[in-house]
Amino acid sequence: MAAMKQTSEKIAIIGLGYVGLPLAVALGNRFENIIGFDIHQARVDALKNNHDWTNETTTAELKETKVAYTTDKDALKDATFYIVAVPTPVDSYHRPDLTPLEKASQLIGPYLKKGDIVVFESTVYPGVTEEFCGPVLEKASGLKSGVDFFLGYSPERINPGDKVNTLETIVKIISAQDKKSLDRLAVVYGTVVKAGLHRAESIKVAEAAKVIENAQRDVNIAFMNEIAMVMTALGIRTADVLSAMNTKWNAMKFTPGLVGGHCIGVDPYYLTSRAEQMGNHLDIIMTGRRINDGMGEFIAKQTVHEMIQSGLLVKGAKVGLLGITFKENVPDLRNSRVPDIIKVLEAYGVTCFVHDAVADPAHVKHEYDLTLAGDDKLKDLDAVILTVAHDHYDKNAARLTSYLKPNGVMVDVKSRYQPDDFPAPLRYWSL
Repeated sequence: MAAMKQTSEKIAIIGLGYVGLPLAVALGNRFENIIGFDIHQARVDALKNNHDWTNETTTAELKETKVAYTTDKDALKDATFYIVAVPTPVDSYHRPDLTPLEKASQLIGPYLKKGDIVVFESTVYPGVTEEFCGPVLEKASGLKSGVDFFLGYSPERINPGDKVNTLETIVKIISAQDKKSLDRLAVVYGTVVKAGLHRAESIKVAEAAKVIENAQRDVNIAFMNEIAMVMTALGIRTADVLSAMNTKWNAMKFTPGLVGGHCIGVDPYYLTSRAEQMGNHLDIIMTGRRINDGMGEFIAKQTVHEMIQSGLLVKGAKVGLLGITFKENVPDLRNSRVPDIIKVLEAYGVTCFVHDAVADPAHVKHEYDLTLAGDDKLKDLDAVILTVAHDHYDKNAARLTSYLKPNGVMVDVKSRYQPDDFPAPLRYWSL
């Protein structure tokens, strides 16, 4: 553990998910008086027992850090530096849902004192921190933002499952209402983030930077997905085209695939929503969102096409889908696009078996009302779709072949394999 540093701040992290917990652990290694608050008792109980079901922190790390985990809101009363790391989802109409931010602000408000600072890490559109969260805090506290208490914004850049690009190794954007508050952010975050800090000119600049960096990735992946559709129609393997294209020095090495998760598949809607309020329509971003949200349907229909070409009956066929989390080797199920594939296949009369070596079966049942299949169901399948490239499924073509009928179809969404890994009469297709 790093040497403990002295600070007059008593820091409280609100929300102990993929963003809040790694931050709480890092701060707990360097400061005393760190409070980790979450509304879910099961989450807090697990952390007290040194277990993180997101796998972002290890048991050893949890044992070493000094964080007081709690669901008791009164534990926040002595805090001077609040960090809010709650989700910012969208509703069924893809409109920003600021309810978690509102509730977090209402939670903090009664405990705010003069001189306190509240920093938000959740991804939002420009203006949310000062124009939405600020007034909620004012109403709940009876204090004035920018006079009695102060606002800051430091967008998270967590990449679930990534053990190289972490909180400590990624430059941290910080912003605040005034220089004194910004300096306070610099002291707290600068102690943790070895890669350095970027002081944004304003809170709105920092908010815009975060939402745009995710929208940029979304658009580029959408371009790759559109190209993949064209290459499929031409009978060319997209992975081969990209391998050739990427030999150019300035190639942007994006690949096609399913776009889910808590960031890229959601955050662009925050920007487009705000733009529409201002009378602007972001055509490129909305087109990208439409393409990426439609990839599950495309993959399902292409699977049906490949089965027909292989002489298999579609109605009554059995298809195994390997992976339902939004990303390889992480248990995060948020905004998974795999259910989109299942919905289309079932409409064709296909029976789907979903297997995942990483996901929690109870969480899958709760989120999607799906029961994960055991290994015993992965046999004599008409098709296998490698939807998520968990290490469990990687580089083992023999295992995947054993799941299939002799003339079955292998669908490789992330192009982890080569066509000759599945020789005829098996049929192979990759996105």
